[in-house]
Amino acid sequence: MARSLLIIEDEPMLGQELSRHFDGAGWRVLLVDTYRAARSELFDRGLIPLVVLSDMSLPDGNALDLLEEVQKEQQTSGEWVFLTGYGSVADSVRALRLGAYDFLEKPVDFDRLDLVIKGAARSATAQRRLQDQLAAGSSQFTPEGFVGKSDVASQLREMLGRLAKAPFSTLIITGETGTGKGVVARILHHSGLRNDAPLVEVNCSALPKDLLESELFGHEAGAFTGAKKRRRGLFEQADGGTLFLDEIGEMSLDLQAKLLKVIEDQSFRRVGGDREIRVDVQVIAATNCDLAARVDDGSFRADLYHRLYVFNLQVPTLRERIQDLDDLVPLFVAEFNTKAGKSVSTIGAEAWKKLKAHTWPGNVRELRNVIERCVLFADGRELPLQWLQLQPARLTPRNGDDAMRNGNGIIDLQEAGQYVRLPLDGSMGLEAMDRFIINAALERNQYNVTATAQMLNTTRDTLRYRIRKYEIILPEDE
Repeated sequence: MARSLLIIEDEPMLGQELSRHFDGAGWRVLLVDTYRAARSELFDRGLIPLVVLSDMSLPDGNALDLLEEVQKEQQTSGEWVFLTGYGSVADSVRALRLGAYDFLEKPVDFDRLDLVIKGAARSATAQRRLQDQLAAGSSQFTPEGFVGKSDVASQLREMLGRLAKAPFSTLIITGETGTGKGVVARILHHSGLRNDAPLVEVNCSALPKDLLESELFGHEAGAFTGAKKRRRGLFEQADGGTLFLDEIGEMSLDLQAKLLKVIEDQSFRRVGGDREIRVDVQVIAATNCDLAARVDDGSFRADLYHRLYVFNLQVPTLRERIQDLDDLVPLFVAEFNTKAGKSVSTIGAEAWKKLKAHTWPGNVRELRNVIERCVLFADGRELPLQWLQLQPARLTPRNGDDAMRNGNGIIDLQEAGQYVRLPLDGSMGLEAMDRFIINAALERNQYNVTATAQMLNTTRDTLRYRIRKYEIILPEDE
């Protein structure tokens, strides 16, 4: 597609020469010769060129005034390059202050002009792409984007709306895996006070400690083996915006100390650097673990814990808002219809019954995966029941002496004739399995922690820690 170039030049011969040159280079060129004509194109006809190449002094005005007017009236504008035969220092300073891409003197060197215009085009394209992404995020990630009519969903939407107007420095989002903590973080950013600045995300559990430190703070050339050049870290990339730290409970203690310093001082040093770099970053953290229990066992810093807990936003599990399936399921069906070119439009009564009877240990992520599978394998307009493949975890008696795996991917763990049946189809995460086993064993032992610890071949303290971690309520706590 041809790129658009507006040329504003009152010298007829130079204007025609510039027009022919850039038309031959593949630009879609519009040539005007007055301030008034350029203003008419930009405002009356809604022209938004990728690049504007303009003479500074026009017969009926100064092109810098036009640039200033465009910036006030239009959210999207291209890069401006100015030409002048007798530029003053004051004009040069004003051009730079207004954000002009470059300022060239006549007579113009066409080779240099080509390089400048190409650079201006790259810059304008990058800016437009960023503006489009920000606009898409602002329209998609609003408080209303947390779908559901349940009380807990409505309460969360209301809180998101209030937080979006608050200039908070830190916030933590808690909830089980798959509940939508990442979506909540994006809503807070894109509907908040920093929505015109970057949102930078990192999963703290996906990177080893040394690499995570370099990712967060950047590094200088030669800081370590393989560091061949300086690298800006995520804090620098998020300057003015938001840094989302997912799974922050997995961060090492020494890195936690450095993170606390950045949050408190809004400054840091790159790895291998000796210069303090100041930033203005809003930090949103998320975790699916009990950080209070991590503080108790010494694996998470108490001072960082209290600094993050300026506000704790708890994302409800899907089993707490089963009625929201009425909104979520059609939403996911429509999404995957579009992606897969399918036309599923009917969900049968038996399918709804199974969907609403399931405990959804993987929460909304599990639901999304289930609907994707069903839509992909659908042959007609009805959601295929056989591809739901929901395996609710439950205690079932079973004869036999050994733990055994059946053809449906279920592991049965024997204990005195009782089995815990767990799905191995990816719908249940490791922590959800752990929690279920502990809960089942506690029920079997009438919530006697000592007896349960003996049954599970662990210590009482370890079991107590996991009970706190998974927020299992014992009768004595009620």
